[in-house]
Amino acid sequence: MAFAAILLGWAGAGTAASADLSTLEIVSKTGVHVFSVEIADTDEQRARGLMFRKELPEGTGMLFDFKVEQEVGFWMQNTYVPLDMIFIRRDGRILRIAENTEPLSTRTVPSGGRVLAVLEVIAGTARKLGIAPGDVVANPIFRKQ
Repeated sequence: MAFAAILLGWAGAGTAASADLSTLEIVSKTGVHVFSVEIADTDEQRARGLMFRKELPEGTGMLFDFKVEQEVGFWMQNTYVPLDMIFIRRDGRILRIAENTEPLSTRTVPSGGRVLAVLEVIAGTARKLGIAPGDVVANPIFRKQ
């Protein structure tokens, strides 16, 4: 079983330019919630994540695409804003949500199972929008293979 330790954070102004942008939708009991996300799909982009950024606007985030399902772990070293981490299976269903993660922490936040992707959004988003495990995430990376 592979375990990827990912440095979460905010990668400064250069990240947006180097990461592709995409639209992501989450279908929950409270409706369809749309986000504009940066795609982190290379080792370098996933390692840098959201490091060093001082803010993350509502309705935006970063989607970490691991290409294959695996157990992953994240930490918040050099990440200044609290985040909700949404762990997503290959079929687009949310496995687990780690809410309000602690900025600048080196404590590992595990996926709790095999996931294809992780969505990071500003802390409080999941609770505010009623997003929960089992909800469906729509984005091209979750197309049926």
